Amino acid sequence: MKNLNRDELLNAAKEHLSPVLARSTQIIMEKGAGPYIYTSDGERYLDYCSGIAVNNLGHCHPRLVAAAKKQIDNLIHGSFSLGYYPGAIKLAMKLSEISPGDLSMVFFSNSGAEAVEGALKAARWKTQRPGIIAFRGAFHGRTMGALSVTSSRAGFRENYAPFLPSVFHAPYPYCFRCPYEKSEDNCSLQCLAEIERLFETIIPPGDIASIIFEPVQGEGGYIVPPVKYVQSLRELAGRHKIPLIFDEIQTGFGRTGKMFAAEHFNVTPDIMCLGKAMAGGFPLSAVIGTRDIMGDWTPGAHGTTFGANPVSCAVALSALEVMEEDNVLDNCRKMGSYFKSELMALKKEFPVIGDVRGLGLMLAVELVDDKGKPDKSATEKITGYCLEQKLLFFNCGVYKNCIRFITPLNIDSSVIDEGLKIFRDALKNVT
Repeated sequence: MKNLNRDELLNAAKEHLSPVLARSTQIIMEKGAGPYIYTSDGERYLDYCSGIAVNNLGHCHPRLVAAAKKQIDNLIHGSFSLGYYPGAIKLAMKLSEISPGDLSMVFFSNSGAEAVEGALKAARWKTQRPGIIAFRGAFHGRTMGALSVTSSRAGFRENYAPFLPSVFHAPYPYCFRCPYEKSEDNCSLQCLAEIERLFETIIPPGDIASIIFEPVQGEGGYIVPPVKYVQSLRELAGRHKIPLIFDEIQTGFGRTGKMFAAEHFNVTPDIMCLGKAMAGGFPLSAVIGTRDIMGDWTPGAHGTTFGANPVSCAVALSALEVMEEDNVLDNCRKMGSYFKSELMALKKEFPVIGDVRGLGLMLAVELVDDKGKPDKSATEKITGYCLEQKLLFFNCGVYKNCIRFITPLNIDSSVIDEGLKIFRDALKNVT
């Protein structure tokens, strides 16, 4: 096929690609290196999206590229249901080593949504119960099971009902907009009591197969729950013998400054969903759980065609080696602290920033109007200004009024300063 210029490519995209996938820009990405994306017309953008928390080591990290090329020369695909891949076994061993508690058995798939589907199925298989408790503002994916437990925006669910039955949404501990008008100082976990109220009025705990929870809410607004809430949720699930699923698809592999966000709360779930940054841009996800749950999953009760792909597993192993050898977690904590302190300084200067929150390099600001209400308009103006200045980021939040900063974890302060200068100019010029 002949080479096409930018306009020809965009015209062809409109002709042949379904518009169902919403896009935040019209740039055509041709190359990536570290924290930068280069377009087909030679423009360079500072990428604070990182593939939606996929490129934790930046674009095209040389060691990841080398690992992929080496594996491609040996085996690209054979089907993990036919036999075993050495890399997949080694990766399962490594995941067992680095995961909290006694999470030690793995099922590999391709995407985060597939991991969520697998986790929900594993819990139902183990418990033989129908009910699932999820949380308002949650995002777990777009497939039907994952969408049934998603509630970050009503638009994601529009025209797709009916969903899975026996799914119940409890309030997430969103302290900045607490519906009970409490602060962390005087909070008595009224939001957690709503789950107990479900047990008393709608469905008994003995009918609940799982509770699925984001230890830091992602698409819903980068919301960090109080430690006492997460620990109390763990206690509640254990008391009622309900498997607790942590969706660590966006938070996992160092994004929050620890390998998994669960570690911030000294809590171990029964099942974790992993994906996104796992294989540095190659499709790979996993369900990892206790032997009691995962070991009881009967052969043939679940399956995959491409899961545990040899190339993806080789890159995932390489990524974990880089993280250990280059002390990436230490850098994430250090740079995350610096980034957050700079955002806090901007909050003092610009009242449009109502809240700054996050862990590690999973950071966001929530924009508000002069009455403290969500300001979607300001978010759109700032995003547009920054796009013109070659800075990319995504919004998030139920009200689309949060801006999230998802840099690579191995950056230095100069990359933060570069983006913050543009962001500050946007705050000054369009709000």
